[in-house]
Amino acid sequence: MASLVKQVDETVAKNESKDMRAFLVVLTEDADAVEPKLKELAEKQGIKKVPLTIFEGSSGPPEYKIAKDADLTVLMWKGQKVQANHALEKGKLDAKGVKTIVEDTKSILK
Repeated sequence: MASLVKQVDETVAKNESKDMRAFLVVLTEDADAVEPKLKELAEKQGIKKVPLTIFEGSSGPPEYKIAKDADLTVLMWKGQKVQANHALEKGKLDAKGVKTIVEDTKSILK
């Protein structure tokens, strides 16, 4: 996940003139345990443009319809419409998956 967040952060920085924005939300039942890990991730990876946030509740906001078996979900919007949705099971995020997700940002930059 660190590689994905870093590459998305770099992509946002390159596309600021196009008003591209991103944020990371960790769904958890234990925000106190997650918060220091997010701070460490931001520091270690040099994350500058992507806010790293926490949502208390492992199912997430109901309107997001997060897949229950997903360990990682990436949603991309343009306006109010979802343009891309990547739901990955635990252990399924690899270099190829990161590349696919980052390349999919083109769908929101048209």
